[in-house]
Amino acid sequence: MLDTFSANTIKHVSYNPHTGNAFKNVIKPQNFADASNEITSWDGYTATPLHRLENLAQKLKIQNIFYKDEGPRFGLGSFKALGGAYAAAKVLQREIKNKFNEKVTLSNLRTGKYASLTNTITLVSATDGNHGRSLAWGAQQFGAACKIYIHTEVSEERAKAMRSYGADVIRIDGDYDDSVRIAKTNAEANGWFIVSDTSWENYTQPPTNVMAGYGVMTNEIIQELPFPPSHVLLQGGVGGLAASVCAALRQKWGKDSPRVIIVEPDLANCLYTSAIKDAPTSVQITDETIMAGLSCGDPSPLAWDILREEASDFISIPDTLIAPAMKLLAKPIGNDPTIVAGESAVAGLAAIIAVAQDETLRKDLDINTSSQILLIGSEGATDKALYHKIISS
Repeated sequence: MLDTFSANTIKHVSYNPHTGNAFKNVIKPQNFADASNEITSWDGYTATPLHRLENLAQKLKIQNIFYKDEGPRFGLGSFKALGGAYAAAKVLQREIKNKFNEKVTLSNLRTGKYASLTNTITLVSATDGNHGRSLAWGAQQFGAACKIYIHTEVSEERAKAMRSYGADVIRIDGDYDDSVRIAKTNAEANGWFIVSDTSWENYTQPPTNVMAGYGVMTNEIIQELPFPPSHVLLQGGVGGLAASVCAALRQKWGKDSPRVIIVEPDLANCLYTSAIKDAPTSVQITDETIMAGLSCGDPSPLAWDILREEASDFISIPDTLIAPAMKLLAKPIGNDPTIVAGESAVAGLAAIIAVAQDETLRKDLDINTSSQILLIGSEGATDKALYHKIISS
């Protein structure tokens, strides 16, 4: 089975990280702490599993592979549940305070004290699916209206999931980056409030809150691991997940923090391209990747501020590696745990399997028999029909 992961199909660029303190200045330790205090108090909060893929690691001649499974997160299917809903609460807190001169706490907001005010506010965002589901859920919890813009290739099952939380879902022609631009334009024209996981000029606070929310996941990993991993492979997208995780790990472990490897689809590799250019660089998406949550052509400048100082390597992988990786978790080697993983969840897994079987890349990335690898399984089967189609093919 592992023979299907050909390293000849992946691209790797080494990056010389810049020196700086973005890891603690962009998302401050207090930002992570505030988000953790709030999110861990929500009904239904529980830490997600950190699995050890012992038999796969042995096959790849690696000491350990740890897989953080975000599929069960709040019943929403992905790590995004931590970011969108928390950022929604922060936006509502700010707007009620500014608009109605009310002193607002998140706990009072959560218990419905300000329901008569929150129902006058509309939250809006663009999504490939998971962020929008989190925002729709959060808006419903806090009593706000919600509009979600999705592009042509977002599946109807994912759209239906957002509608189930009361969101008005608007499908547009174009790709994810087009949906971001249209959402922004319509929000400005109608007085709605954008809760985005990507940043742009003069728009940084909600994306910072989104990334702070993701820190709950990383803190769970830190609490469970008695030592820092040697490597962490992080999905790309706009960069928010990767930036949040590596910032939190660096705040915890300092110079012992793991080597950061960013993994993206070759059909949407804006961070890989940014590393080559040494500056945030957009790419044109001409064909949609199967990794729907990573189909982003424009990097988040806020996230790039962190990644340019923390990431050592950028890898671009083809879609052909995704189905084998999903199947490997569904029908694991030996007594490794069975894991339901969506298309975007397995990017890091696919990359490490390919890298570990190529002597040149093993050397370039310093992968050896002592390596401790951390992977983020960012989603479960957020489109169940597509999941079953892939793993049964």
